[in-house]
Amino acid sequence: MELHIKVAQAVHVLNHDSQSCNRVAANQWLVQFQQSDAAWEIATSILTSHHHHPFLSDYEVEFFAAQILKRKIQNECHNLQGGAKDALLNALLVAAKRFTPGPPQLLTQICLALSTLILHAAEDGKPIEKLFYSLQNLQSQDNGNAAVLEMLTVLPEIIEDQNGDFSVSSARRKEYGQELLAQTPTVLEFLMQQIGEGVGSHDRSRKILRCLLSWVRAGCFCEIPPGFLPAHPLFNFVFSSLQVASSFELAVEVLVELVSRHEGLPQVLLCRIGFLKEALLFPALKSGDKKVIGGLASLMSEIGQAAPFLIVEANTEALELGHALLSCAAFPSEDWEIVDSTLQFWCSLSGHIIALEVENAEYKKKLQERFSPIFSALVDALLFRVQVNDTFDENGRTIELPSGLEQFRMNLVELLVDICQLLGPALFIQKIFLRDWIPTSMHISWREVEAKLFVLNAVSEVVLKEEHPFDISVIMDLVMILSSKSSEDLRGFMCLVYKALADVIGSYAKWIPTSQTNTRPLISQLPLCTACNAIITWVQPAMFRLFFAAGITQPFCSSACAFGFRKFCEEAAAVMHEPSNLEILIWIGEGLEDRKLPLEEENEVVGAISLILCTVSDKMLMHNMFARLLSPSYATVGKLINEDHGHALRHNPSIYTHLVTTAGRGLNRIGTVFSYLASHLSVDLGPDESIFVLLEAFWPMLEKLLISDHIESGSLSTAVCRALTLAIQASGFNNFVRFAGHNFGPLLPQVLDSISANFLKFSSHECYMRTASVIVEEFGCKEEYGSLFMSTFERFTCSPSVMALTSSYICDQEPDLVEAYTNFASVYVRSCPKEILAASGSLFEVSLPKAGISCTALHRGAALSAMSYMNCFLEMSIGVLVEADASIPGRSVQDMVMRVISICGEGLISNLVYALLGVSAMSRVHKCATILQQLGAMCSLSERREWKGVVCWEMLQRWLYSALHTLPGEYLKAGEVECLVPNWMKGVAAAASDRLDMEMNSHMRGKGGRHLKRLLRDFANNHRNLTS
Repeated sequence: MELHIKVAQAVHVLNHDSQSCNRVAANQWLVQFQQSDAAWEIATSILTSHHHHPFLSDYEVEFFAAQILKRKIQNECHNLQGGAKDALLNALLVAAKRFTPGPPQLLTQICLALSTLILHAAEDGKPIEKLFYSLQNLQSQDNGNAAVLEMLTVLPEIIEDQNGDFSVSSARRKEYGQELLAQTPTVLEFLMQQIGEGVGSHDRSRKILRCLLSWVRAGCFCEIPPGFLPAHPLFNFVFSSLQVASSFELAVEVLVELVSRHEGLPQVLLCRIGFLKEALLFPALKSGDKKVIGGLASLMSEIGQAAPFLIVEANTEALELGHALLSCAAFPSEDWEIVDSTLQFWCSLSGHIIALEVENAEYKKKLQERFSPIFSALVDALLFRVQVNDTFDENGRTIELPSGLEQFRMNLVELLVDICQLLGPALFIQKIFLRDWIPTSMHISWREVEAKLFVLNAVSEVVLKEEHPFDISVIMDLVMILSSKSSEDLRGFMCLVYKALADVIGSYAKWIPTSQTNTRPLISQLPLCTACNAIITWVQPAMFRLFFAAGITQPFCSSACAFGFRKFCEEAAAVMHEPSNLEILIWIGEGLEDRKLPLEEENEVVGAISLILCTVSDKMLMHNMFARLLSPSYATVGKLINEDHGHALRHNPSIYTHLVTTAGRGLNRIGTVFSYLASHLSVDLGPDESIFVLLEAFWPMLEKLLISDHIESGSLSTAVCRALTLAIQASGFNNFVRFAGHNFGPLLPQVLDSISANFLKFSSHECYMRTASVIVEEFGCKEEYGSLFMSTFERFTCSPSVMALTSSYICDQEPDLVEAYTNFASVYVRSCPKEILAASGSLFEVSLPKAGISCTALHRGAALSAMSYMNCFLEMSIGVLVEADASIPGRSVQDMVMRVISICGEGLISNLVYALLGVSAMSRVHKCATILQQLGAMCSLSERREWKGVVCWEMLQRWLYSALHTLPGEYLKAGEVECLVPNWMKGVAAAASDRLDMEMNSHMRGKGGRHLKRLLRDFANNHRNLTS
């Protein structure tokens, strides 16, 4: 009894003591107590015995005892002997009977413990059958039915819950599920008895419905023929419960489950839709009863989704269902749950009609005509429901859609697209523009405007595809109105409108510049004359640019305005060459320095401006415009690299950090201009000269930056490398050589020296490796740079950070470094001449083992990048080995690759085997199979030539045996290695034969390659639960 009291006191302290230290101590004591063997007896005693001590009769203590038993059964039931389990089962049945009057939560907890005990009683024959025998005895006792009802409710839930107890296998749960369903007749008979006894008791009805719901989910009605289910007393009880307020929600849940599981039921319930409308829906709509409206919407949606073929028959019941759900969708509630619950039905119906085959074209047209009025009315309802409700503060500083509306809009887009396809863009757009958006004598309903803009943007893809232009003068009017507002006015809800309008302009940009009629309202005060078209051409682009310029300054609108600005510039390039339009562009570009947009949005804006400038026919004007656009960027970078100014600012950390950040943004803008020059500059204008002009201004700053102390900043290094990469890619080899030769001498050695030196100093800045990869890729074909590239490769390979890649754990800590290094090595192999590759053998002997280690990393990107490098090296090796009459450089490369593989091959094979272990192995099967196929091809080639003693099939077999034998003992079964290696060797041999017989660069397409891949996939699948 003393321990009983201690438990009760600890529970009381845990729940009620004001001192946190006391609560922590009580919790620790109770945790230790729960793990003890005495907990079984104490917890059972508290639940089954009538104690006179007030502590022990406390609800919290009793609930804690039930929780302890459930946890111990779940975790330690295997320690109980058969007799102990029977005693515990009987004790829990006694406890259930004792607490039948309540509290209900305690009875539920006891029944959960009982159900868990049954789930862990596999060795007891048929535990569920034994339990039902015990429940029959309990049922015969006074008030025993309530305990039986609760037990029958939780038992199916515990057995069906796959995530509740991982110690019980799915197979055992399935077996218990079948045993459970064998008791269905007994359970249904019991429930019907309870219905007869509990007439007039709302609480009893809810408990019966909850129990029935558990058994429906378990599949208890699966054995009942569909024709008999509608007449079943329990089904009629559930349907009649819809008319009882207290049981309505549970009745809906049961019917939804039944509809989703029984094919014949949707037809039955469809015939009762008229009754549901008259008896429940219409009164609920009149009184505003959200619970009933939401429940009926959910039920009717499920009926329609379960049998769309019944709905498209368009009979009276189907149309009644559609109109009923339309009423639910249009119901004006504060949230969007009801209308959102109907979306899947509408999507299912519209998708079913749209997907009808061509041979059913006439039938499809008839259905469209029949359902068009419903979908047309649905558009009106959705245009209303998609509006921001009155809870939004229109003048507030917070600019966020209510979370429910934001989710509803995301879910709604698919349906809007379907309706637009079903009605046709012409009718759909007509619905949106049915009333004037901007009345002349009334206050503008900005909520309605914003909602219509959202819908218009959602269906833009369909409208553009069908090429059904509409009069977008209203868009022009909105642009005028919003552009005229001050920044103080553009807050709260008006920012939402601004963003929505920018989204629409971006989506429909291709139609705006070509439509002159759109701008007529803007110049209604001008006299008609021959110059009108010219005025329109000037007004429209200028006004749009002013609109975007104002929107970009607003954080909430900036992303949409930047995207819309670029899209508009792409389409309006032909009409943007007026000096005034160009001046607006430069004004926007110069203002970026102060706006501090996110880099992605700033790139959109700079790219849009660059796109227009690239089309200017006057070369001098174009060069001047680019110079003005980048002038602020040059100035900020120049300020940083100014020796006196830059170092002086280091004494003021905040100002210096701001300057470094600003210079980085300036370099980012320079890089963006180079990227657009490369892709959009007209060939007729001579791209060499234009890029040459920019390089002359950019290169001196770049050289100073690369050797400055400021480069220790990671963000600045990234910006420098990005700008340099894009400049090189934009200029190409010929333009760069011309620039280097005429102005600054041998630039490439200086650049690569600075890049590799900076990487050695700042090993976390892998951006230098990525830039070096681009340089090697662009200029690797030139033999005069070969030794330069080899020395760069050596610097990277011998750097402390790369040499430190000695385990998969370290590779997982530095995935960006692994990707950058192995990508550089791949580019080096692909781009450099044979003479350089032949001389790089010692570097490959270091880099390939690093790639082998990296391919065992858990990080997918790092591992696959490392494998790609191994693929690349082996592919190059096969390419030189197949040359029967190789030149002297070719022979040197042949000797080099055979030597490297003979040295590194065993380690590579070992790492490949490790890469096939663990949960991430399946994503690496293809590359592992390709590498083995390539190694097999090299073995076949070497046996035909003089390298048979260097690399051969016997050696590959030894490597495989060694790799598998070195795995920890728990990874493989006894004798598995002796079975795996011969099968793998046969697979590798067949795949190698495929590789040599097929065209170059063809991998894993032959029968042998597919067989090898299947072998490795099976191995990976059988060992995926092991940790590599």
